[in-house]
Amino acid sequence: MSIVVVDESGQLTLPKEMGVRKTRAVVIPAGSFIIIIPLPLKPGEYANGWLDTRKGRNTLKKSAEKAARKDVVKRAKRRK
Repeated sequence: MSIVVVDESGQLTLPKEMGVRKTRAVVIPAGSFIIIIPLPLKPGEYANGWLDTRKGRNTLKKSAEKAARKDVVKRAKRRK
């Protein structure tokens, strides 16, 4: 776990040990938390073997965001 600082312009720098340089990521706001999920270079090719769905990209994105928010809230409640 690392602690990062968000500067006045809203930017944050992740430690290089996390290995996410030159990586695109999804940032999901979840109340007082944010979730950062690194994306593979070619997500479609990466998920081709295990993601068999006919749902559209936006539907999948909304579903993933909803699940991530629930997970973050659940984890935060356990830490209290």
